[in-house]
Amino acid sequence: MGEYLTKRIRERMLAKILTFEIGWFDQDENSSGAICSRLAKDANVVRSLVGDRMALVIQTISAVTIACTMGLIIAWKLALLMIVIQPLIILCFFARRVLLKRMSAKAIKAQSETSKLAAEAVSNLRTVTAFSSQDRILSLFDKAQQGPRRESIRQSWYAGLVLGISTSLMICTWALDFWYGGKLVNKNEISAKALYQTFLILVSTGRVIADAGATTFDLAKGADSVSSVFSVLDRETLIDPDSPEGHQPDRLKGDIEIKAVDFAYPSRPNMVIFKGFSLSIEAGKSTALVGQSGSGKSTIIGLVERFYDPIKGSVRIDGRDIKTYHLRSLRRHIGLVSQEPTLFAGTIRENLIFGMEGEVTETEIENAARAANAHDFISNLKDGYGTWCGDRGVQLSGGQKQRIAIARAILKNPAILLLDEATSALDSQSEKVVQEALERVMVGRTSIVVAHRLSTIQNCDLIAVLEQGVVVEKGTHASLMAKGPNATYFGLVSLQGSN
Repeated sequence: MGEYLTKRIRERMLAKILTFEIGWFDQDENSSGAICSRLAKDANVVRSLVGDRMALVIQTISAVTIACTMGLIIAWKLALLMIVIQPLIILCFFARRVLLKRMSAKAIKAQSETSKLAAEAVSNLRTVTAFSSQDRILSLFDKAQQGPRRESIRQSWYAGLVLGISTSLMICTWALDFWYGGKLVNKNEISAKALYQTFLILVSTGRVIADAGATTFDLAKGADSVSSVFSVLDRETLIDPDSPEGHQPDRLKGDIEIKAVDFAYPSRPNMVIFKGFSLSIEAGKSTALVGQSGSGKSTIIGLVERFYDPIKGSVRIDGRDIKTYHLRSLRRHIGLVSQEPTLFAGTIRENLIFGMEGEVTETEIENAARAANAHDFISNLKDGYGTWCGDRGVQLSGGQKQRIAIARAILKNPAILLLDEATSALDSQSEKVVQEALERVMVGRTSIVVAHRLSTIQNCDLIAVLEQGVVVEKGTHASLMAKGPNATYFGLVSLQGSN
């Protein structure tokens, strides 16, 4: 029952988490590590609470009832004495169990900082070595251990005292049991066999009760885990990707209008990115967004994908508010190539067809790869399109991953193509070839290009220059350059040209 429960909880939690809006994942407590930990640990604790702990409680109740009954039948006088002093025996066992468990937990918590420091030093060994910071790391490690060392010494004194007292009291109660039992044997009221039977039955019962008592902390922990599980299962996403009322378009024209939008990221509500921001993007045209880092270029990509909803204003596609669309259906018509391409642990072919519905032919895959200048390097690999990418594409270089991500977007054949620094990881030669391929692909579809290298966006139909969340200039490359040295775009181009 417990294993089936664990499976159901994990499946439902993951299914629910995958529906949550991106803003939920931006919060520190919902990092990928924390979510994986909740999936792994909380489900197990709930299973332990429902299965193992409840079984132990039932076992304890039945064991106490049977033991007391047997003890009273075998030697009722000795049994009565042992039942009276039983709380003291239970307290001794309980104190030992709880103290040892708490000592272990405190030691682990105290060492967590040093473990974190060691893990960071090992995982970033190249950086540590490059800066010759080994002595500094060791100094920090030694300093971080001072607190845990003091805590461990303090716990040792405390543990020695409590464990010594509990052991002494337990032996004293046993001595009292044998003394009184010996008197009864001497008077021929009970046999030696009855003495040992009663003693072993009731002492072992005290241990069982203490074990059950020690698990009350596990029950409390289990209650916290149950709360954590249901906080996920009961939460309603703020951006529902499967709303049954949403409009499901068969095809999109590609008109995009961002109108009077106020926006701040949910994780940083006090840092306003846009205030009354407006921008129109014509269907079938390519629009480039340029400006300094932090001006809001990638934020526009996030709003069009509906990763986030604006605080005020609206984002419209084909004249319809993006909130009225069935989100999964809408995203089928949108292709995205991010600044940091994500590949999954699988083959190159599996990564290329990721998210595609229906059958995809080998010819379509190869054509998309050729368009992204990826076919040649894939063909030269030992297993070709069956080459294993490794976890997060670790087996491939940054440029190779970027080209596969571009090919994946091309294969989707979207009506709207979003390129967020799509050529940033490519060398100059590859960038030129891929840029030509992207320009061919952008023809006839709405494209939004975010770029820092201004040489890659000169052929775009419209260039919008952003500065602190405001469009300060708009036009073609030629018209913006014609504004002269005082213009923002002219300054950016001149700066890059001088470099």
